[in-house]
Amino acid sequence: MKTILVTGGAGYIGTHTLIELHKAGYEMIVYDNFDNSSKESLSRVQKIINKRITFIEGDIRDRNTLSQAFKDYDIQGVIHFAGLKAVGESVQEPLRYYDNNVSGSVVLLNVMKEYNCKDIVFSSSATVYGDPETCPISEDSPIKATNPYGRTKIFVEEILKDINESDNFNVVVLRYFNPVGAHESGLIGEDPNGIPNNLMPYIAQVAVQKMEFLNIFGDDYDTPDGTGVRDYIHVTDLAYGHVCALKALESLNSGFLTVNLGTGKGYSVLEVLKAFEDASGKKVPYKISGRRNGDIAQCYADPSYAYDVLGWKASKNLQDMCKDAWNWQSKNPSGFL
Repeated sequence: MKTILVTGGAGYIGTHTLIELHKAGYEMIVYDNFDNSSKESLSRVQKIINKRITFIEGDIRDRNTLSQAFKDYDIQGVIHFAGLKAVGESVQEPLRYYDNNVSGSVVLLNVMKEYNCKDIVFSSSATVYGDPETCPISEDSPIKATNPYGRTKIFVEEILKDINESDNFNVVVLRYFNPVGAHESGLIGEDPNGIPNNLMPYIAQVAVQKMEFLNIFGDDYDTPDGTGVRDYIHVTDLAYGHVCALKALESLNSGFLTVNLGTGKGYSVLEVLKAFEDASGKKVPYKISGRRNGDIAQCYADPSYAYDVLGWKASKNLQDMCKDAWNWQSKNPSGFL
């Protein structure tokens, strides 16, 4: 069984990926500083898989702690989730984002090189495409991020290309669209700090009356109902994509793949809101606010390449996403607290 270091493994996507890695027979070491995650989430994963998970508390920029992890365990590959991810916050605090996301990735890659671990799956984002000229978006669509968060992803992708050339790293870059939903058990799900930056947890928190109403940022986009259109992907589908990426690494031989993970279908904010109300049986009050800096009108994937090179495609629909998100939130109205 291969041992995989999962940086940011206690986070929303990380925890769901741990379950899929376990199903596929991998050993996992979680590395996380719990900046935007919880130790309780790892306890819940252990309950789901009925197995103890090894975890190391550490910052991605801390070379000594990372090096110790590679000394202590025979790590043969890395899934790199660790990073700050709020678009609006990145506009306000760009240096914090460059320090954590870019500098932290450089530290990780230096340690990987030192210990001759050259297989990495990188958690990137469809944010790198900026405001796309056309949809659906394929992997060769122009790169032009509209915010610092997106630019940190572009910079790390470029660094990975360079070390693929210079040091024969095997790399799969996964550009996610919009992960939503939760594990079917309702034990783990998205639990953001403060006011959610993403739509689904925002709707869910209003539905359990943790928040008073949903803010919809902009209803004057060039879309069918004026609200932003996004490609929402169930988090368990996304998590399974990482298992497919690891398997692809085994046959890459110093290769480099960039792959979109999405469903290929876009839904507007109001469409998601209606689907969630149907799934939960709850009315979700909302108010229209002005657009947020860095937001775009629409963004959805052409996922055909993912099927061609990874054998992966999304299996769950919007109703599944809303049902599972509501199951998580209704069972855990205060998140992991």
